[in-house]
Amino acid sequence: MQRFLLIVAAIVLTSTAQAQSDADEYKVVLPDGAQQCILPASTDKISNQATLDQLKEAKAKIAVFQENVLIFRDCLKAAEDNPNNTEGNKQAIISSFNYSVDMEERIAERFNVAIRSYKQRNPSN
Repeated sequence: MQRFLLIVAAIVLTSTAQAQSDADEYKVVLPDGAQQCILPASTDKISNQATLDQLKEAKAKIAVFQENVLIFRDCLKAAEDNPNNTEGNKQAIISSFNYSVDMEERIAERFNVAIRSYKQRNPSN
């Protein structure tokens, strides 16, 4: 599943950047080294009616996701150091990195919404 997400992200990024690449005269393609990087799957959606135990479980899963996304970014950084990368390769790596940041921010926001909901339902906690 993780590899599938990475491939989908690369296709979307390539398609989006292709319009730009015509003007810049280079192809935006994730280089081989970066294709080996595994983007972790998103955590499960957190219910706005989550219990404290469910929030603790979600927090633990998010921590694992964050560890794995850091590994993914380190892998991208290592691939970025390849002197044979083209401008298009560099753009694809940056786009993949930025996508992982956006993904992490969305997960954090979902968790924060669930926490706020829990606090509203349990004001004494």
